[in-house]
Amino acid sequence: MSTPTKSTPWRPSQRVQVTAGEVATDVFGDGPPLVLVHGTPASSYLWRNAVPELARHHTVHVWDLLGFGESRLAPDAAPSIAQQARTLAELVEHWGLTAPRLVGHDIGGGVVMRAHLIEQVPAAGLALLDAAVIGPWNTPFTDHQQRHAEAYRTMPTHVFADIVDARLRTATHLPMPEADAAAYLAPWNGAEGRRRWMEQVCAVTFEDTRDVVERLDRVTAPTLVLWGQEDQWLAPAAGERLAAAIPGARFATIAAAGHFIAEDRPRETAEALVEFFGSH
Repeated sequence: MSTPTKSTPWRPSQRVQVTAGEVATDVFGDGPPLVLVHGTPASSYLWRNAVPELARHHTVHVWDLLGFGESRLAPDAAPSIAQQARTLAELVEHWGLTAPRLVGHDIGGGVVMRAHLIEQVPAAGLALLDAAVIGPWNTPFTDHQQRHAEAYRTMPTHVFADIVDARLRTATHLPMPEADAAAYLAPWNGAEGRRRWMEQVCAVTFEDTRDVVERLDRVTAPTLVLWGQEDQWLAPAAGERLAAAIPGARFATIAAAGHFIAEDRPRETAEALVEFFGSH
């Protein structure tokens, strides 16, 4: 299977119909299956520079969460963690995977753990990157948006865009190139992008991970908890608590990486995943 290159624009090439909408997805490489689940406010674009190294060792499945990137949410569905977890279970079945390695970043960590522990998706290994699992994990910015949702929904789109742009740039420790920032921001542009942004902000809640947290001591799959050492959104101490709650989990950090760990340090992130999964 093909692998992405820096000269090729990142765009998932496949579309899969699921119960709650249409998922943009792609697959790269060859080897034991590995599924990458991004968080908010990202898309599978987050993984673009880590995929080439991962695809040397694994068949790598990427997808845009419903309501994110190029995936489309059905009109009667909400992009909650619970719905994303059900969608991940559908995708694993669609791809014909028996027990893939599951990797989740940010709320993608909550999605992965809910898919595994609630939707009963088997996993040969788990990796949780700067993951929103043990609450409270909302940032003050997200809390403010949820409390004042109508103000955000109705503010001028150019003002909203300025706020989102400034917020996005705090997700990395290293300065984000303008072209990369534009790619992250593209799905949230204009009135429709503002609507999608607020839809996911209001749908994401710790209630969807509360029953996951209660079951963390039941995890038997080898688990890596990997954190950006300079994460300003969710401090490394949250990762230490998460690793301590999962039997046998390994906790590690990557230097000079912020919350978007795979954006700041894609090679180091990929190498940590390859080493961990290869040792189990």
